[in-house]
Amino acid sequence: MSFRILVTGSSGFIGSAVSSALAAAGHEVRAASRKRTAIADRDGIEWVALPDLEDEVDWAPLLDGMDIVVHLAAIAHRSQADSGDYARANRVATASLAQACRRHAIKRLIFMSSIGAQAGSAADHVVTELDEPWPITAYDRAKLAAEEEVRRSGAPFTILRPVIVYGPGAKANIALIMRIAALPLPLPFGAFRNKRSLLSIDNLVQAVMICLDSPQTLNQTFIVCDPEPITLAEMLSTLREAAGRPSRLFPIPPLAVRAMIMAAGRQSLWDRIGRELVASSDKLQKAGWLPQIQTKAGLRAMVRAIADASAE
Repeated sequence: MSFRILVTGSSGFIGSAVSSALAAAGHEVRAASRKRTAIADRDGIEWVALPDLEDEVDWAPLLDGMDIVVHLAAIAHRSQADSGDYARANRVATASLAQACRRHAIKRLIFMSSIGAQAGSAADHVVTELDEPWPITAYDRAKLAAEEEVRRSGAPFTILRPVIVYGPGAKANIALIMRIAALPLPLPFGAFRNKRSLLSIDNLVQAVMICLDSPQTLNQTFIVCDPEPITLAEMLSTLREAAGRPSRLFPIPPLAVRAMIMAAGRQSLWDRIGRELVASSDKLQKAGWLPQIQTKAGLRAMVRAIADASAE
């Protein structure tokens, strides 16, 4: 069955992948973004301008004729954003969209939240949907508040909480790890055994696909991650070897590296590279999601794709 689908935030890393995949699967996609990008010229995609989410938004023209909404647009981790920015763009705008979806009888609102709404940037146990949410940053708190607005709206929904997503074009944490891996020096992470759950962009796209009309995913919240976590040392070795370089990791005790990072005032950096965040996607898999990409293979494919694109 094909649907008419509004994708907000369609120009971003996740949005462009989701929009392209939906169109390739035969759905009619209305891609909404602040800026027109190459995604707008692909077959099966109609581009429309997305209003500023920090202002009051009239969602009616965007929802007209649509069956499903995939809501990705948000203010991400921006250095100058305050909690009010996040509340307006990520909570208030999502609340008004959810209410508009109910009024327009949208069949499903798929809201892209974040693992941060569940567990912040680290956890000392395997994170599941049964854990009490414990957001840390203003961004994460706004995402959790937006989830609550979606549930209260009365619109049919599915909420996805992805962990860090990787693939060509990924930014933020993955871009940081890739910059570290690209340094022309031996790296002091050989003894790092802390594990992180990551998520291939292709696996995330498939998660969106099964949530379009699956009864098992209706009015549910799911963590989304690749099946197996990976250590920081494995991550860096995989990236370096995929680029045709030796891994060159030497084993300095993590506590010594932590002391240096903390002395530099970089607590957030340590949380991202030195602590664990292992999540479980069992609930989504039981609902029918079959992730096809294993993390190491996905990281290698990402490096190759980036190399191929830079060679063109």
